[in-house]
Amino acid sequence: MLTTQRKQLLLARLQQDGQIVAKAFSEELGISEDTVRRDLRELAAEGRLQRVHGGALPASAAVSSLQVREQLAPEDKRALGRAGAALVLPGQVVILDGGTTSLQVVQHLPLDLRATVVTHSPTVAVALAGHTQVEVLVLGGRLFRHSMVNVGASVVEAAAQLRADLYLMGVTGVHAEAGLTTGDFEEAAVKRALHQRAAETVVLASLDKLGTASPFSVAPLRELAALVVPAATPQALRKKLQAGGAKVEIAAGNQAIRQ
Repeated sequence: MLTTQRKQLLLARLQQDGQIVAKAFSEELGISEDTVRRDLRELAAEGRLQRVHGGALPASAAVSSLQVREQLAPEDKRALGRAGAALVLPGQVVILDGGTTSLQVVQHLPLDLRATVVTHSPTVAVALAGHTQVEVLVLGGRLFRHSMVNVGASVVEAAAQLRADLYLMGVTGVHAEAGLTTGDFEEAAVKRALHQRAAETVVLASLDKLGTASPFSVAPLRELAALVVPAATPQALRKKLQAGGAKVEIAAGNQAIRQ
């Protein structure tokens, strides 16, 4: 079998099964594990998959630029934004992550809402300017332009002073085994710090993130209060995520519905 054919088969199997085990794949094709690992390395370098110990997982499309991500699944993100906004109650202290889905949350918050929103995203902070009854606290640090969020030790130190009711976390990968992941080491550290300071953490995840993984771990699925996904999420994928420990809810109308 030609290298190109092997790689196409690897990607097809990855899409079908959600993971590749190098040893099993090599035995199935009667080739060496070294050959499979080389193919996986090359595909990972092209951004086609995420290598893990013993094999590979699907790579997340959500690691592309903010401008590209704004065009991905806009209807799903609006539904997720409505569901996320419905979770924010008057008087709460809420941590709101950066990203396109978080901006949708802001757009669906009532203009007369009285609450405190903590964010490390300058973009989200500016979007909240019209919510005059919302106290906005911005955690400062080095600007990570890919996600338009502040990262670094100063953000982590500031997070240690918080006691939030809710954290609406953004990630690039949500996988039954790999858990919640993102594509930058410092950004992952900030997300972990914010997660530890919230009574509840909820992830609003569009389809391009589900069943995929990025290089840096944030938290296991079981630590979430809820994983809110679009209504179009296949049932088989929802069941996999539930088996991985997620409390899956469907974004429908103005709320999330428990499955």
